Amino acid sequence: MKLSNLTLSTPYLSLDPIFYHEVAPAPLKNPKLVSHNLEAIKLLGLDPNDLNLTELEKLLNGTLQFKGSRPYAMCYAGHQFGYYVQRLGDGRAINLGSVKGWNLQLKGSGQTRYSRQGDGRAVLRSSIREYLMSEAMYGLGIPTSRALAIISSDEKVARERWEHGAIVLRLAPSWIRFGSFEYFFHTNRHKELETLADFLLHESFPEFVGVEDPYLTMFGSIVKRTAELIAQWQSVGFNHGVMNTDNMSAIGITIDYGPFAFMDTFESDYICNHTDTQGRYSYNNQPRIGYWNLERLAHALSPLVTPEKLKTELDRYGDYFTTRLMELLRAKLGLDTPHENDSDLLRALFTLMENGRIDMTPFFRTLSRYDGNRDTLLSLTLAPNQLNEWLDQYDERLSLNSSSVEKRHQQMLRTNPKYILKNYILQEAIEAAEKGDFSLVNDLLKLAQNPYDEHELFDRYAGITPPEHKNLKLSCSS
Repeated sequence: MKLSNLTLSTPYLSLDPIFYHEVAPAPLKNPKLVSHNLEAIKLLGLDPNDLNLTELEKLLNGTLQFKGSRPYAMCYAGHQFGYYVQRLGDGRAINLGSVKGWNLQLKGSGQTRYSRQGDGRAVLRSSIREYLMSEAMYGLGIPTSRALAIISSDEKVARERWEHGAIVLRLAPSWIRFGSFEYFFHTNRHKELETLADFLLHESFPEFVGVEDPYLTMFGSIVKRTAELIAQWQSVGFNHGVMNTDNMSAIGITIDYGPFAFMDTFESDYICNHTDTQGRYSYNNQPRIGYWNLERLAHALSPLVTPEKLKTELDRYGDYFTTRLMELLRAKLGLDTPHENDSDLLRALFTLMENGRIDMTPFFRTLSRYDGNRDTLLSLTLAPNQLNEWLDQYDERLSLNSSSVEKRHQQMLRTNPKYILKNYILQEAIEAAEKGDFSLVNDLLKLAQNPYDEHELFDRYAGITPPEHKNLKLSCSS
């Protein structure tokens, strides 16, 4: 199917107008297509070989509209850094409609009713980061929104400095957030709260329609998905940076990429967002904040389900998180069956990674080829004696495996990525793109989507992060 033949539907607009604001995208000056993602294009049933790039550029810039599209922004509230904000909403994102289970949204496409004092724009820097990181998370098998294409422009947008305005076309099965429910709960609109719950149920949890206590069952699934999502973040050293309830997906996927980071040197209390002066959203705090945010969602759903029942589902969060994290970490170590002392082995590993200033990703990738020779691993740490002691324990633990060394290596190489998009790598692509060279953005897209492959031409990105670029902090405009 050609892009021009795609027809969208807008089921969200069947709700009362209090849920949204119909608003047209505001085009940027002299748009330029930076990159397009063939894998995401296929999700919409389009033929990548029959793609009109001029049409795609116009679509992102809001000068071409899909059949059936009625652009709109969504209303929601949220807890930001622990404090409730009564109305937020899509301040710089405009929804186009949905097709094949994907909701299309332009980010950076102009002001809406919910922009408050904002300009409704996004800049090239932050747009490249979201575009590539969405696909990097997908490549790692972590539930996420997707990104289809990105444009830059000659329009200047003021952030910490003047920057190029840009727009990303992103996709998600749902854009409903924890904060969407909070808005209607805190304004005592319980009828609309139930309407929203019914909409989410039919859109994203159709298997629960008609069951006893469908809202409770749906909440239980959200608890499980959120816990397992954050376990996946922790397993790869991902720090979201802004886990406000308006940035938490009601279907348990990663959304709203701002001052995120994949950790370089392992630091349990790493904070990637320099606005987060108290460390609320540090790497170590993410599991706790996930629970806290779910408590806010449970409170918002309390007019529909008794708090006691919601608390029963919420109390399963810890088990869901721990079980999934242990599965992931055992896989990273190549342990084919669980044993009772595995948690001790893992705690010791993360302690030595912190003490030895170990760069997490290259360490696990190197460990994926471990055959008893320790030289390369020992070169990655400032605490070689501590690592030697841990490797003694690891050797003993590996003796309990039933699989061969070769099979362990194969499994670990499929589990521990060679490439993650660290912030210094993204910054290289951003600086080139700001000068009009988009080639590295497209190269990194390939790395993002295939992080376990060798990509020998890009080996420089698989090693230890240069010291001057380690564990940077970024702003909320990133």
